[in-house]
Amino acid sequence: MGLAKKHIQELKSQDIGAFLQENTVNNAYIMGLLENLGRLPSSFNGDWLVKLLDNENSGIRFLAVKNLGKLKNDCFLSVLNNVAINDSDTNVRREAVSAIGRLRKLNSKEILFNKLKDEDPKVVCQAIRGLLVFKGMEEVDKQLKPLLNHQNEMVRQVIRKEYFSSKETNNPQKHTESYDYLKNIVVHGDTIETMKLLKDESVHLTFTSPPYYNARDYSIYPSYKYYLEFLRNVFQEVYRITKEGRFLLLNTSPVIVPRVSRSHSSKRYPIPFDIHHYLMEMGWEFIDDIIWEKPEASVKNRIGGFQQHRKPLGYKPNTVTEYIFVYRKSTEKLLDWNIHQYDDETVKESKITGEFDTTNVWNIDPCFDKVHSAVFPIELCKRVIQYYSYKNDLIFDPFGGSGTVGRTAKTLGRYFFLTEKDEKYFSYMKSKFSFELGDDCPAKFMSFNDFKGTIV
Repeated sequence: MGLAKKHIQELKSQDIGAFLQENTVNNAYIMGLLENLGRLPSSFNGDWLVKLLDNENSGIRFLAVKNLGKLKNDCFLSVLNNVAINDSDTNVRREAVSAIGRLRKLNSKEILFNKLKDEDPKVVCQAIRGLLVFKGMEEVDKQLKPLLNHQNEMVRQVIRKEYFSSKETNNPQKHTESYDYLKNIVVHGDTIETMKLLKDESVHLTFTSPPYYNARDYSIYPSYKYYLEFLRNVFQEVYRITKEGRFLLLNTSPVIVPRVSRSHSSKRYPIPFDIHHYLMEMGWEFIDDIIWEKPEASVKNRIGGFQQHRKPLGYKPNTVTEYIFVYRKSTEKLLDWNIHQYDDETVKESKITGEFDTTNVWNIDPCFDKVHSAVFPIELCKRVIQYYSYKNDLIFDPFGGSGTVGRTAKTLGRYFFLTEKDEKYFSYMKSKFSFELGDDCPAKFMSFNDFKGTIV
């Protein structure tokens, strides 16, 4: 049970240290007190906090350091430095360095310089944070700039942003806008060649499911290596045409290529995990892994044989999940920057209403189609598009398939751009789109050459 605010205020007006010394209190009481001290006046006596730095409970030591930092009194500088050097708990050490940084005192620079050599990269980051207050001072910049070559990626990212950032892109188009010649267009052609026609930073969101490796009649590749390299080339182009800081959601799953005969084994390929490192190398930042869970009755039965013999090594569970990996195009800008590009009305209209997913496991029934053997459920598209785009954004699917991404985007007040190489699916998409009177931006279906002629 938390301590009453009135009780804490009364203690703050007295000598808390004397109160604790005169009264027998347990660690739970001390933790509650430290967690709820709130803002501390400059006259606050922090000596009793220093005594708590020897407490065996690391949580108490952490909160004692945190409250010492609120005082911003450099008389505690040596105490905090001692904690940063000697405490056995890394979280306590990090908080001590953070507290030193919050002092914003010139006499803390040398201490923070020493922390740049710490083996804990989070301690280094806290030291950098404290030193950036003095950015522009020659001795500070001289210490920080070489960290661009630090072995830790978090440290490198901070230094790159602070000292080596390009700041602005050369994109003449507003972040919220998209080119008219891309709005509600379906192109019959190779997706890579089509994307090469597009300008940098043309689309807001890509949601796609690439062809399964040699598991469907429409996806035959000479080798798994060739397949992965093809996907790498696709998503390299997607990266280029994606607007700064915007998202790629990739729906994939391991796939089984059936065995040639009973004397041979089938082969299972871990597609999402093999393509992941390619995406990271080209600059995509991994954000989340969402699990799409299907009813067991809807998937192929792999457990039947084991149910009969129950022999170890023969266990093969029914696969009821697929992955939706969420990536963001690398940027030095925070998400807030992307959001603030939109006017208040668009933000308001784009807000999620009603229920929404609170975990990364989405229970959605699959969709079956007589023409296309692997179509997106509308519900899946709806969630992705609502969670990761705004009204009037341009949504891209490089493997258009049956066009579910496009149709869903349109119903949600977004524009779409799709590419599809297979003539059968391209024609099928035409039949699935409805052309209603009064539609101010109807879907247009184009050959590669016809689309090429529209590029301005």
